[in-house]
Amino acid sequence: MLIGIDIGGTFTDIVFADRSTSRLTSLKVPSREGELEKGVERGLKSLAERQEIDFPEVERIVHGTTVVTNALLEGQWGRTALITTEGFRDVLEIGRQNRPVLYDFGFELPEPVVPRDLRYEVKERIGPDGEVIEPLDEDSLTKVVEEIKDGEVDAVAVSLLFSYANPAHERKVVRLLREKVEAKVSSSSFILPEFREYERTSTTALNAALRPVMGDYLKKLERKSAGQGFRKDWEIMQSNGGITTSRNAEEKPVRMVLSGPAAGVEGATFLGEEAGFSDLITLDMGGTSCDVSLIRGGEAEITTKGEIAGHPIGAPMIDIHTIGSGGGSIAWIDDGGALRVGPESAGARPGPVCYGRGGTEPTVTDAHLLLGRIDPENALGALQGLDLDSARAAIGEKIAKPLGIEVEEAAAGIIAIADANMERAIRVISVDRGEDPRDFALLAFGGAGPLHSVELASKLGMSKVIIPAQAGVLSALGLLETELTHDLGHSVVQRLDRLDASRLREEFESLMSKGREILLAEGVPPRRIEYEFSADLRYLGQSHELTLKLEKDEFLKEMEIAQSFHEKHASLYGHSRPEAPVELVNVRLKAVGKRDKFDFDRSGEGELKDARLARRSVYFQNQGWKESTVYDRGSIPAGKSFRGPAVLKGEESTVLVPPQVKAFSDGMGNLVLSPEVG
Repeated sequence: MLIGIDIGGTFTDIVFADRSTSRLTSLKVPSREGELEKGVERGLKSLAERQEIDFPEVERIVHGTTVVTNALLEGQWGRTALITTEGFRDVLEIGRQNRPVLYDFGFELPEPVVPRDLRYEVKERIGPDGEVIEPLDEDSLTKVVEEIKDGEVDAVAVSLLFSYANPAHERKVVRLLREKVEAKVSSSSFILPEFREYERTSTTALNAALRPVMGDYLKKLERKSAGQGFRKDWEIMQSNGGITTSRNAEEKPVRMVLSGPAAGVEGATFLGEEAGFSDLITLDMGGTSCDVSLIRGGEAEITTKGEIAGHPIGAPMIDIHTIGSGGGSIAWIDDGGALRVGPESAGARPGPVCYGRGGTEPTVTDAHLLLGRIDPENALGALQGLDLDSARAAIGEKIAKPLGIEVEEAAAGIIAIADANMERAIRVISVDRGEDPRDFALLAFGGAGPLHSVELASKLGMSKVIIPAQAGVLSALGLLETELTHDLGHSVVQRLDRLDASRLREEFESLMSKGREILLAEGVPPRRIEYEFSADLRYLGQSHELTLKLEKDEFLKEMEIAQSFHEKHASLYGHSRPEAPVELVNVRLKAVGKRDKFDFDRSGEGELKDARLARRSVYFQNQGWKESTVYDRGSIPAGKSFRGPAVLKGEESTVLVPPQVKAFSDGMGNLVLSPEVG
């Protein structure tokens, strides 16, 4: 028995999988802002009421959490100190001096995670090749540690100059801190042993600041679940698309910043390949935000240049572009009299007006309800029904009346603007990076994604849309299909043609040894351990690098690595320089503990007519009101097809099929739609 739990801004999604019956049970419960663990507790209680579960017998419980992201966005982290090399106290404020908004002279950078009075310097100096230029001054270190001890901090970050090349001094600092100070300690040689002082220091400082937050959350979570009978340790989703133990999550919380969205991408990758689509653009639209990502050849893009709330993070993460466009996004009129949607969201409480929880601002969900796309009697989460009259009144008063238009026209406008926001987001991760969206299928999920998918695909010229059977809880389902994964890396800044081949082999073998040690400690059998190799390369003189996957036998083939780099550079930027020297920057390894995929039964049986529930009038963009068939999504039999206009009502999401669009239910329960492309 497996349980996957994903917390979103509006709902907490839970999926229970029983291997003995190959059946899934899913449910949604409202998230609790500021008390996320209580939403999880309530969800597990609701699950136990719906399904007979012997919690002590549960094999795995996997969790995707927003606690780290929320802490960063809200600035709610532990009181943190920083120890660095003398002369580098202000690296967090100096940064790169880039202007995120080029012509906004009033733009203010976020406050550093460590205030200046808590940044300390020690006398020492390591050179870029790892040579000791100035030994560590023990007296200055002792003085700093005593000051930190008196400062009553929750966490300490240690980031000494060039410690990635030689961590000896940093390890001495950490050792003394752990002897003298009770605070959580994070060192850059453990968190991110790579060059670029600002990014390494920022990542380490963020990790230290987040450890108290993550530690408290996991303790509450495990205490509550133990009270319900759980005997297994929790597993936590990482930003890189793999899971780790709760202990590692507490030690490296900075690797959990995209925990929930990454699970959705992993679930989409798995289901897409099953359905025969390895090139995908994923659209995860929930109640608060919309996450989009690109998958090429069954693999999601990974980046080490992430940023949250203006703070750079050098840890590997799936390349996900997020915008404030969800079912709870609020529609409003700006000072120029134009209709806008988002980024502010009504969240879980008060939520959309139609939820009846005190919300007064019209949202995307209210617009869908008014246009007949959502059933007012549909129960969702703890909601037993939706208030259509209140939604109509709010849209009429706040949007239609100021614009001088009919209320249905206002609702359609809200949907159109939300679609335009998401279309731009998809272009960012495709067109802006040299990819043609027409070469991809759109896999839409989340509670609101299937309502917008076909219109978006049509505008982008995409000929296929895939809606998974568990679209509304795909992130929670994706948690059950992920594997234990650890990303390891090390900087080796060296021209490729001057690099000793044995050095490269030693670097990778060292990373393999570390990865194997971690996975064995997590209980992975040796035969289940696999490795993936990659390297960051650039032309000599370039500021940034490209990550290139390597096969194991390429360690000693410098010419093949260089040629592959030239080809990738040309595909991304339209040009290459085969005559120019190539520089190796970082070696990377992904250590994976393989697990059996859960084979669950998703295909319905019977006749299509048995899935028909009713007929009702539904509003479609540019076509107006159309009499449409309402189907029970879970009862659509495999191998059957039909055409819109139709609405498919599910337990956790609703699918909108516009007029004349063909829908086909494959053998795995996915709905494959074929939009008309202009």
